Amino acid sequence: MLRVRVRHADTTVVRLPSEVDHENASDIGARCQELIEEGCATLVLDASDVQYLDSSGVSVIVALSSALDSHAGALRLAALSDHYQQVWRLLGLDTLLPVFPTVRAALDGHDARACADTRESLDHLRTMPGNPQPSSRTTA
Repeated sequence: MLRVRVRHADTTVVRLPSEVDHENASDIGARCQELIEEGCATLVLDASDVQYLDSSGVSVIVALSSALDSHAGALRLAALSDHYQQVWRLLGLDTLLPVFPTVRAALDGHDARACADTRESLDHLRTMPGNPQPSSRTTA
């Protein structure tokens, strides 16, 4: 299940499910594409729950990056496990789409090594001046 965690202006944080594979990758891609079409310019994929990621999942992430690039936007992948970070590097994908250590670092847009959990990251967005209450919805 893909969960939209925070929407603020043109930035959206979504939490990926524990498995991103051939069974759900196209649904994840379609939902994220809807977010892009709704005006999302910066999409942060929170991968902190991901336990399994197959080639279908990787393909969807790369396709979303390309879709956002064509809309002058950015895809930011955050909190990917050490194992999948190593796979990401071996595939050479870190040069195309760097992995941020935390959602907070992805929101800040730089590879900060600071320790911040997702809740702190979300609180950061909520306390920005003029920020309306973020919405949270779940998509199957």
